[in-house]
This record gives sequence, C-alpha cells and structure tokens, in this order.
Amino acid sequence: MTVPDTRLARTGRILSFLFKYRNAGVFSGLDLDAATVATIDAPASDGKPEEFVADLEALGPTFIKIGQALSTRADMVPPEYLIALERMQDDVAPVEFAQMRAVIEDELGVRLGKAFESFDETPLGCASLAQVYRATLRGGRAVAVKVQRPEAVENIRADLDALASIAGKVDGATDIGRRMRFGDWVHEFRKTLLAELDYRVEAENLERFANHFDEYPELLVPAPVWDLTRTRVLTMDLVAGTKVTDLGGLRRTEQPLGHLATALMRGYLDQTFVHGEIHADPHPGNLLVTHDGRLAVFDLGMIAHVPPKRRDRLLKLLFAAVDGRGEEVANEAIAISTRLEDYDEERYVREVGQLVSRYAAHAGSQSLSEGRLVLDLTRLGTACGLRTPPELSLLGKTLLNLESVCKALDPELDVKRVVEDHLEHVMRARLKKALSPAGLAGEIIELQGLAREAPRKLADLLSLLADNKLQVRITGIEESRLMENLQKIANRISTGVIVAALIMASALLMRVEAGARLFGYPALAIVMFLIATGLGLTIVVSAMLRDRRAKPREEIAPR
Repeated sequence: MTVPDTRLARTGRILSFLFKYRNAGVFSGLDLDAATVATIDAPASDGKPEEFVADLEALGPTFIKIGQALSTRADMVPPEYLIALERMQDDVAPVEFAQMRAVIEDELGVRLGKAFESFDETPLGCASLAQVYRATLRGGRAVAVKVQRPEAVENIRADLDALASIAGKVDGATDIGRRMRFGDWVHEFRKTLLAELDYRVEAENLERFANHFDEYPELLVPAPVWDLTRTRVLTMDLVAGTKVTDLGGLRRTEQPLGHLATALMRGYLDQTFVHGEIHADPHPGNLLVTHDGRLAVFDLGMIAHVPPKRRDRLLKLLFAAVDGRGEEVANEAIAISTRLEDYDEERYVREVGQLVSRYAAHAGSQSLSEGRLVLDLTRLGTACGLRTPPELSLLGKTLLNLESVCKALDPELDVKRVVEDHLEHVMRARLKKALSPAGLAGEIIELQGLAREAPRKLADLLSLLADNKLQVRITGIEESRLMENLQKIANRISTGVIVAALIMASALLMRVEAGARLFGYPALAIVMFLIATGLGLTIVVSAMLRDRRAKPREEIAPR
C-alpha cells in the first residue's frame, strides 16, 4: 500500500511535472504559424506526447480527468498531444471489495444483503474514481452499481487547491498565463469535476437525457434507481450489449446500423442547441449496441451547460459553417471570443474563410468534418490573438466523437448531410420553445416593464435637458493604460527629484567636519549618496526592463 503524499510533497510533484513540460508546447497555446494548418490527425514527432500522458496517469485521478478535459481544448494543446490524450486509459487496479462494501453500506445506511438480492463482488469495470458492479434487486431487476473509491473527493480537493494556487501565480507573473487564463480554466474544471463526483447529479442527467431522447426510440439511457442512489453510489439499469468499437463488419452487414448513427447525431444536436447541454465525452467506449438493436448511452457525469445567448451564437456559427459562409463563421466566432492585445482580425477572417471554403469543397471527407472544422477555428483563434470560449472547443470535440461513432456504425453515412438537415429541425424546435406559454410570458413581462418605466425615464431625461444638468460619464479611464503611464511618469519624476535632493544634500554634508565618519567621509553623506545611487539604478533598470512590456489588453465583443 502506497503512502499518500503530504500537501507540500504533492505540490512539489505537480510543479516538477509542469516544469518538465514547460517547453513542450502544452498549455502555452500552439506554434502560432503551425496552428493555421495543423490537423488533429498529425502524427507525433517523438515520444513526448505518450510520455506526457503516462506522467499524467501516474499523478492520479485528478490528472487523468485533467487529461480528459485537455483533450477537448484544441486552443491550448498541440494536435499531437490531443491524439495521445484521447488514448489516455482510465483503467486501474481495483480496490478491495471490503472497502467498497463499506462505502456502499455507509451511503445507503443498510447492509448490502438487505438492499440487494445478489451482488457480484468482481467489478465490471475499474476507473480512477469509481468501480462498477453487477447486482440484482429484490424482484429480479438487474442493475449496475457505480461506487466511488474511498477518499476520492478529499484527494481531488487537495490537488485542485494546489493547482489553483499555481495557476493564480502563473497568470499573474507570465505572458502565457495572462493570455490563456489558467486560473479560470482550473476554476471551471473544479466545478465540473466536483459535480461529477456527486452521483445524484449524474442520476438527474440520466433522467433528463432519457426525457429529451423520447422522440428517438433508437436511443436508450439507463434509468437510475433513486432509492439506492446517493452522493457516492449510483444504481441504474444494467444494459447488455456490444461496444461500438467492437462491432464487426459482418454484424453491420446483417443488421444495418445507419439509423442508430443518425438518431444519435440528431439527439445530440437537440441536446446542445435546444436544451443547452453538451455531453463532454460521448466517445465510442461509452456507447453500446443492445441485443434489441438500440444504442445505449452511458457515463453522463460531465455535462456542460450552455447559456441561451451563447447557444444562439454557436448555432448560427454551425449553420454558417455547413452552408460554406466563411466570413459569417469568423464574425460569430469573434462575437463570442475575447480579443487579446495582439489580435489580428484581418488574418483571422482570411484564414477562417479559407478553412470553411476547403471544408465546403471536401464535403463528406473525414479529413475535414464538422468537428474538425470547429476545433480548427479554436486553433486559428489562438494563432491570431483571439481567446475562444471553452464551449466552442467542447462542441468541436463532441462533434468529432459523434462522427467517429457514426462512422463505426455506418461507414457510408454522410454525417454532413445529417447535420445540415437536422439544423432546420433544431430551428423549428427552438422557435416552438420560444413561443411556449412560459417563453411568451417572459417576453410579455419584459414589454410590460418597458412600457411602465418608459414615461418616467423620458420625463427624467427631458427634465435634465431643461435644467442643463445632463451629464455623460465615461468610466474606465482610471484603469486605462493612459492613467497607468501617467502614474508611471509621475512616480519617476518624484523619484528623480528625491534622488537629486539626496545627491545635493550629501554633497553639502561632505563639507561638514563634525560627526561620525565612514571611510574618511561624513557617514550621513555617504549613506544619503548610497540611497540616491540605489534609487537611480532602480529607475534605470525599471526603464530598461519594463517600459517596452505592456500588459495584454483584452476586449470582449459587444453581445
């Protein structure tokens, strides 16, 4: 049994890992010139990516999850590392059943024999955070029981605290940190991961996805058993079938599976653009083709929620992309992104236009699919000084995973045609939702408030105009670079005056014969001269090192 690291030792291991890969291009964005032409299928040039993944796995569950999250960030991680991260394994040695039994009984509050008619002590699967067991309820219902490993939450919280501290220092002290905002990423990752560790949230996700997939009978989501679900224990229906990755060509020939692929793509497009939820990891290993010919969806712990306005922008972007309108794609991407100081709009619009044109010219090609296109948009953004939102990368990664599943089910399926056709259905569904009683009621309330407040605000405005008291206040000057530079000038002038005064005073004191002496000179004069010298050198060094280094200016497009 290994002895757990102390907090200081654990932080040291994390820093050692980050230092080892500081020049590998990971986290620093990308090679900005290569980013415009990079593809996610580019082969790794050496063993570094695989070594990086192995070191992540060695750091434990938190970093395995970080690796899975990084695999969705084409704007932060070079293509060869993305490929290696996609192959990351989450299979680990099982914890002894006695310890897992204690977790189950502690969470459910009853003995195992009273909750289940039978319980197989050999796990069906072992991951870094949980183990899954086969069991039977009283009455014969077959279930799968997902049990969280002991002390998983405590260890993850400690790792996340250490990462947050490191990220905060990197963001404040380096250009890369100011550009990539690692602290924000760690904060979002903390929320997502801690939500995944509450299995009641995953049970709610299972129910919600099942309801949303009602109009797709080809899709199956296992139902949770709420009486036997707690924070660290999730009990749900046991579904038997064949992994999508294990399907043979003979079965695809004897049993056409194209309708399953189409239903999956349509269901996930609805889930993203109608319901505002992105399943973070719909990879082929999380999908089973059941014996009755349906497609079962598992592992719904990591769900990203997309706000309505951001959802609208993403939908317009995808619409423009499948229609081959490159400039509109660029405009929508710019509208949801943050423009950094070195932002090059002309280059970004030009590169995006060329990318979308290539995509339209190679419709149906696996080398330029919808998911690939969206991920390339994020890489181009990094190259051109545009920080794209994480939802864009996540959408691209999800589409790419769905495309791989569709190709595994039906290699002849035209995924682009499925997406293009279904986006019209999405628009109708969104319009129907907007015209629902609840949606109309919200709009009516807004109009009512506007009508009630408008006369009073107009009267106030006319009164101010009549009294010549109308004022326009411009905020933000206090934090602007102009004020920063003026303060810098004022500080240096003040310091220069003090230095000059000290030098003059020390020169006058040199003529004083009385008092303590140092090296044959008046001690006070020597001290004042040394202080003046130090201050003067500080001004010179500061001017040489910092005057040409401006803080990054970031600009968010108006919504």
